[in-house]
Amino acid sequence: MAGKQFPSLAHARPASASASSRRLLAAAGALVLLSAVYFLLLSPSSPRPADAVLASHTPTTSSFLASLESFLAAPHPSDSAAAPGDLDAAIRAQEEARLLGDPAWPAPAAGPLRVYVYEMPSKFTYDLLRRFRDSYHKTENLTSNGSPVHRLIEQHSIDYWLWADLMAPESQRLLKSVVRVQRQEEADIFYVPFFTTISYFLLEKQECKALYREALKWVTDQPAWQRSEGRDHVIPVHHPWSFKSVRRFIKKAIWLLPDMDSTGNWYKPGQVYLEKDVILPYVPNVDHCDSKCVSETQSKRSILLFFRGRLKRNAGGKIRSKLVEELKSAEDIVIEEGSAGAQGKAAAQDGMRKSLFCLSPAGDTPSSARLFDAIVSGCIPVIISDELELPFEGILDYREIALFVSSSDALQPGWLVKYLRRMDAKRIREMQSNLVKFSKHFLYSSPARSLGPEDLTWRMIAGKLLNIKLHIRRSQRVVRESRSICTCEYRVGNSTRML
Repeated sequence: MAGKQFPSLAHARPASASASSRRLLAAAGALVLLSAVYFLLLSPSSPRPADAVLASHTPTTSSFLASLESFLAAPHPSDSAAAPGDLDAAIRAQEEARLLGDPAWPAPAAGPLRVYVYEMPSKFTYDLLRRFRDSYHKTENLTSNGSPVHRLIEQHSIDYWLWADLMAPESQRLLKSVVRVQRQEEADIFYVPFFTTISYFLLEKQECKALYREALKWVTDQPAWQRSEGRDHVIPVHHPWSFKSVRRFIKKAIWLLPDMDSTGNWYKPGQVYLEKDVILPYVPNVDHCDSKCVSETQSKRSILLFFRGRLKRNAGGKIRSKLVEELKSAEDIVIEEGSAGAQGKAAAQDGMRKSLFCLSPAGDTPSSARLFDAIVSGCIPVIISDELELPFEGILDYREIALFVSSSDALQPGWLVKYLRRMDAKRIREMQSNLVKFSKHFLYSSPARSLGPEDLTWRMIAGKLLNIKLHIRRSQRVVRESRSICTCEYRVGNSTRML
């Protein structure tokens, strides 16, 4: 509105107004401005304006290596306070104050989740990250199936992305759903930043097991762990083999997992269940195909169904070889053997961007990284994994972006091809459009973005908070050997219907 005149305001003050009146008004205005700045800077519930401006202009990256280099180069001062002498009493006082002062607490929406991050010895954290960085280009380090070890670590690097965001200066963070606190009595949740996957892959077997035992002792010696028996502690266990030798000692903690695997091949019965744990997506192995990319590749998607990966797997993944036999001679379908190396990434990315549907069968576990590669490639996943549990399903409805097919239907001669060819063109376009919208939920980044996987992880945990507190308090008062095992846990087996 520059240059616009307001005559009624311009002439409201007499021309003879004194200079002292003007000075008085100026002083009053300055006082109001200073007061506003004071409250903005010191209010605990509001970010400082400078912080908000810096955070909004902080560039984001989804590259693990780029983010890691920046993270290791930055200073991380020790600023967390030790546990008070009577942690339980201090926590009770904090919770009572929040109950009386916040009408919404302890509902999940009552402010950000407050997380205390343990400052573990560097051999459990920084040393492992440096070891990964320094050995990254040693490509001769392969798994038994020929996949590069470091790529598999990146695939399961959810522990890094969560920790790096929590450890970042507040001025560089974007998330509002979670805040790091420095005092244990203020925390809702305790985060254990031990890199279980890196240690599993990069250490010798006995060295790894010894480190697992040391980490276990360090964590279970903490007063907060002993108070809750780990129920309010978050531990990343995202690779099926990570922390396996000591899992039985941490089974009450919140595990961050790739899936549930109810077969018992990877997790023992009673160790994992949805009411306690959180499923997180794998880190995609292919580049993100954004809305522009999806639009440009639309006319090139001439392949009906695409799959590239290991064709022979164990456990539920045995269905892969059966699907190969069923689909190998079908027209417009590409089924290829491949691994996760650089050439495999390029071939998988190219194939997914040329396909309408991407096959996502079970692997050694019910889940597969291929599902998330398909999502960020704009290729509609066809999920054939009857025991699969999905990330953030309390928030996301996967029926909008994926097709679910039972194993028995998929193996009927000709059934799957006929089902896909009959798919309504309008529904295909809707699902492709939804994939563009949903892809942000599966892209880890630094800094972590709103509605990204880091954000949804903390939102899922916040939703469990009331039940966590219930079981902590119940465990503190139940007479040992009376009803020490709760019989009210609600666990339902998973069965997949064709959608």
